[in-house]
Amino acid sequence: MIRTRLRWLERGSCSHPQAMTIGGGSLCPVSFPAMVGVIRHPSRGVFLFDTGYDPAFIAATRPFPERFYRWTTPVRIGPREEWRAWLAAHDIAESEIAGTILSHFHGDHVAGMAHLADRPVYCARAGLQQLRRPGRIARVRQGLLAALVPEAVDAQARFFEDAPAHALPSAFAPFAEGRDILGDGSLLAVELPGHCAGHWGLALMLESGQPVLLAADAVWSGRSIAERRPPPRITTALLGDTRRYRQTLDLLSAAAANNRELAILPSHCAHSARAFRGGDDDAV
Repeated sequence: MIRTRLRWLERGSCSHPQAMTIGGGSLCPVSFPAMVGVIRHPSRGVFLFDTGYDPAFIAATRPFPERFYRWTTPVRIGPREEWRAWLAAHDIAESEIAGTILSHFHGDHVAGMAHLADRPVYCARAGLQQLRRPGRIARVRQGLLAALVPEAVDAQARFFEDAPAHALPSAFAPFAEGRDILGDGSLLAVELPGHCAGHWGLALMLESGQPVLLAADAVWSGRSIAERRPPPRITTALLGDTRRYRQTLDLLSAAAANNRELAILPSHCAHSARAFRGGDDDAV
């Protein structure tokens, strides 16, 4: 795999009872950061893995029934999360962003897409199709806010399903195959089914040689992987497919046990984010 650099940065957060995200968890609300992967390719520029929260989320959840999304997962989006302020705080030039890689289309992963709709978007066809289906109530129940994803994104979409298959290095076993989204073996999309339709992660190799799997919402915490503790069925059944979710969790647990060097980064795990450095002092 061509090696890249990764910074794993927070952009907003939400709170939710821990018990909804891991079996046996507390009923008390816990803060969950929305992490964004800033991937620097050696020749192609910067790619964002998801966008985190954005002030656009507040506007999108102002009317009903979309307001219920904000009520069930209260968010923290401050001035630092405004697009240009966030870029400046992390020394990211907007002009160097070559594209966006979307793990899935839940609102906390796509809230910034209005700023990126004019450049390539790598995503799952299944996820985009679900977002565009009619029925506002059904979409909100599934965590989807169509207003956050401009229709211009549809024309820019490069689907994971259409990318060529590429064998994954043994460091990612038992995951064996990804989709080569750039065509050079650097960024390999890995299907992680169960959370929702069209849910994928991303495998990459850092300059240091460390393998990384961006796991998005395949789990909400590294603790789930270490202890093989899925969320309760009510959570996984509401958003996706419980059987497939638990199969994916088993694979993640096996991958973590097979290779201690592999960094598996869920998108909402503060502990995993703090532990990761990736050869970059500003990785988290």
